[in-house]
Amino acid sequence: MRTQKEMKQFIFPLLQSKGKTYLKYKKVFARKAKLNEKITTRTSDGKETTNRAKAGDYIIKNQTGAGEEYIIPGNKFKARYIFERRSTGGFSEYKPSGRIQAIEVSRRVLKKFNVKNRFYFLAPWGSKMIVKEKDFLACPIGGDEVYRIARKEFFETYQLAKS
Repeated sequence: MRTQKEMKQFIFPLLQSKGKTYLKYKKVFARKAKLNEKITTRTSDGKETTNRAKAGDYIIKNQTGAGEEYIIPGNKFKARYIFERRSTGGFSEYKPSGRIQAIEVSRRVLKKFNVKNRFYFLAPWGSKMIVKEKDFLACPIGGDEVYRIARKEFFETYQLAKS
């Protein structure tokens, strides 16, 4: 399993040379997380990762076919989302405001990791995260982390940013 440090050493130069800038256009539902709340993120192609909430974290539920949920620290949430309206079930709707650099996981990228079609790495929150061919590896603009976005959910939530 690759560490976050190894991922950054390899992926950051690729993001700078071949990555593209995308913006998240799809609104999300979010709520404050309960301390130690455990979330298993599931995309349309299965389990992606797990995480436990710390004080001040938020639970995000994407408005995709999979409706995947994940945990984000409060400071990152406040920097990346703008309140839109109250919703039901404890969630409110938010508009994303951030951008990411992302690259598609090609066979060439997989070959660099000496794997055929998938591998695991430690996500920024310390749990293992799967990466499959044709997924996207991303980093928020100005950020210092690498994470996976499943292919189907990527195209349901992101669009190429206009220069």
